[in-house]
Amino acid sequence: MLVAVSSPLTRLIPGLMIWTIVFFLIVFFVLRKYAFGAIQKLIDERREAIRRSVEAADEARDEAQRLLEEHKKLIAEARGQAESILAEARKTRESMEQRMREETEAERQRRLEETRKEIASETARALEQIRAEVADLTLEAASRVVGRTLDAERDSELISEAIAGLDFSRLEESA
Repeated sequence: MLVAVSSPLTRLIPGLMIWTIVFFLIVFFVLRKYAFGAIQKLIDERREAIRRSVEAADEARDEAQRLLEEHKKLIAEARGQAESILAEARKTRESMEQRMREETEAERQRRLEETRKEIASETARALEQIRAEVADLTLEAASRVVGRTLDAERDSELISEAIAGLDFSRLEESA
């Protein structure tokens, strides 16, 4: 501590102290008049710019949040529309498949009925042909047994009676 008392920097000199205070006050007033106003103005401008930047950032954040919500809503709508389009496509596909099945079944039934009619027609034609051949054979056999040819009118009556007496249902059942 002895060193601190003997140092010229730590000694109190009243004249130097007064001049230091005077120069301090002069510098303070000059700075206050010319520098502090400009510095305060710069500080105020900077503070205002920061405040505006913060407000702009808040507005941008709010706008981004609003756009995000709108985007989410649009995505949800698009998904809903896509689902409805897919559901409609499924319904259309199912109805087309059902219609095709029905048309195919109707075509199959029509062809089956047509085939049955053709079979019935062919069976009737075959039976008619068999009857005609039986009549011819019967006439031939009767001519040989009798030894002479019967007249056409009498032949027709005899043949019709003979054929009427025959049971062709066994032929139809086997066909």
